[in-house]
Amino acid sequence: MNEPRRRGPIARLIVGTWDAINFTRRLTFNLLFLFVLVIVLLAILGGGKLSPLQSRTALVFAPQGRLVEQYSCDALSRSLARATKSRDCRELRLRDALRLLDAARTDQHIERVVLNLDELEPSGFASLREVGAALAAVRAAGKQVVAYGNGYSQGQYLLAAQANDIYLDPMSQAGVMLDGLASYRQFFREALQDKLGVDMHLFKVGTFKSAAEPYILDAASPASKEADLYWMGDIWQRMLADIGKARGLDPARLSTFANTLPAEVAAARGDLAQLALQQKLVTGLKTREEVETLLTQRGVADDNADGGYRQVTLDTYLQHLDRSLPQADIRPQVAVVVAEGEISGGKQTAGKVGGDSTSALLRQARDDDNVKAVVLRVNSPGGEVFASEQIRREVAALKAAGKPVVVSMGDVAASGGYWISMNADRIYADPSTITGSIGIFGLFPTLDRTLGKLGVHTDGVATTKYAGAFDLTRPLDPGVATTVQAVIEKGYRDFTGKVAGARGKTVEQIDAIAQGRVWSGAQARERGLVDAFGGLKDAIADAAGRAKLGKAERWQTRYLEDSTTPFAQWLGGMTQNRVGLALLRNSGAAELLLARHVQEQPALRFVQDALSHPGQQRVKALAYCFCAPL
Repeated sequence: MNEPRRRGPIARLIVGTWDAINFTRRLTFNLLFLFVLVIVLLAILGGGKLSPLQSRTALVFAPQGRLVEQYSCDALSRSLARATKSRDCRELRLRDALRLLDAARTDQHIERVVLNLDELEPSGFASLREVGAALAAVRAAGKQVVAYGNGYSQGQYLLAAQANDIYLDPMSQAGVMLDGLASYRQFFREALQDKLGVDMHLFKVGTFKSAAEPYILDAASPASKEADLYWMGDIWQRMLADIGKARGLDPARLSTFANTLPAEVAAARGDLAQLALQQKLVTGLKTREEVETLLTQRGVADDNADGGYRQVTLDTYLQHLDRSLPQADIRPQVAVVVAEGEISGGKQTAGKVGGDSTSALLRQARDDDNVKAVVLRVNSPGGEVFASEQIRREVAALKAAGKPVVVSMGDVAASGGYWISMNADRIYADPSTITGSIGIFGLFPTLDRTLGKLGVHTDGVATTKYAGAFDLTRPLDPGVATTVQAVIEKGYRDFTGKVAGARGKTVEQIDAIAQGRVWSGAQARERGLVDAFGGLKDAIADAAGRAKLGKAERWQTRYLEDSTTPFAQWLGGMTQNRVGLALLRNSGAAELLLARHVQEQPALRFVQDALSHPGQQRVKALAYCFCAPL
């Protein structure tokens, strides 16, 4: 009888190692499966529980991140960031902030609103003014608004100023910083041209079109400084007026305080908290614990709540509002399409504007018989001209189909952002919206001198004089430069001509207020570029009125945007569950997934795209505005 053949020592080592690897693999996948199973069970057992609101509840409005029109991160990334307390993807949609404050104004369960603005990151002034107006409405309804913080930036203070009481930590190292607006940029001409040998060729139309100045100058042009100071000064004075009105302070006194800040701080011996109290910018100085004790005395004690008083968080209150929405609503719709971010060609993700993707949403509204009117919410500094034109055409097509289109401008609707807005039936803006910048430019680099410094030279032949004219490694032919400038000038004539037609003015009238010049919303309205002041709510009501939809209860508002995947919805629900959130946070799984989903968002990606693919390079016409103050 034959005995089984025995393996040699090397074979046994290989087989043993493989068995160990296989066992480890199965164990890892089984543990992962058990982890997911536990999460699912928690979602089933606990995710659906939402405690009912009790009377005399305080709504804690503690926004994290910046105010946005549309999330720039996908739902999965936001959920994972919440689970890990990551600073990535920290955003609050303006529509949600306004919705919950408007609900709190009339909700009998909500006794007061508590503002904790320490984690609110710099946001646009138009958005801040809308939230400030919503807070003022809560206060006007007879409900107390209390703010407290470790310090207040001027954007945070614009909201805090609406409170009945403002408290500041007595050891604050930030105080209340009213230091004005600024617009500073780095200029790269010397580094690019003199040091590296990169020649940047700028083609533009518009005396004030300064978007590409950093590439060709060493400092801002006088025209750029003149225009920027004009619109920034208007927004700054309005901010001081808003604060002064809310706090009963003289705006001129606030302006003097901002301009003499070093002397004021020195007089207060460096005590920023006492300085804020002396200037009547805050009601009192209290630690967080002292404020929580005060809120417990004014409200209802709750030992299970953070701070010891009965409260509901921003996220939880939104959940309550979402659950109160009707599951099936067949009423006619006013559709809202959000255009936020830089405008690029093709299909773009949420938080960006794509020539194809945003056009597709507008086309969807046109084809949907349930949609009777459209509001285009624009918060964009512009981008590619052709992509902007694609979107403008869809706005015109909606109007041709008999559906009213109303534009609601957010913080910025400039250059390409104005291009996509101009054909609306009516344009709303906040007085502090940044708009205008009607002008275009093109930018093209050549690297022949750079390569020459390294001893690399380009040479060859072509069948025509201008074949290979856009090769980055060759000098730009003067004839090609003349051609490109002619194309840019034609683009500017198209821009001003279309604006003139849309706004009922002559081309000469538009050219006089165009030239790439930026205006505040108030200045734009004086010049006929904007029809009325108002926020998103005003624009939606206007659109419904134009569609003759009747009273507000007879129609609904619907946002047209990419839907969330089922897995992202499930994971988002888990992060609202305390047990599931703790499990995700402590397991390390959330960090691993977040690292794979959060991507770097470099500024001006559209410029990078315009200068990429050297083998296929052409000069793209850009309608963009560098117009966000610090």
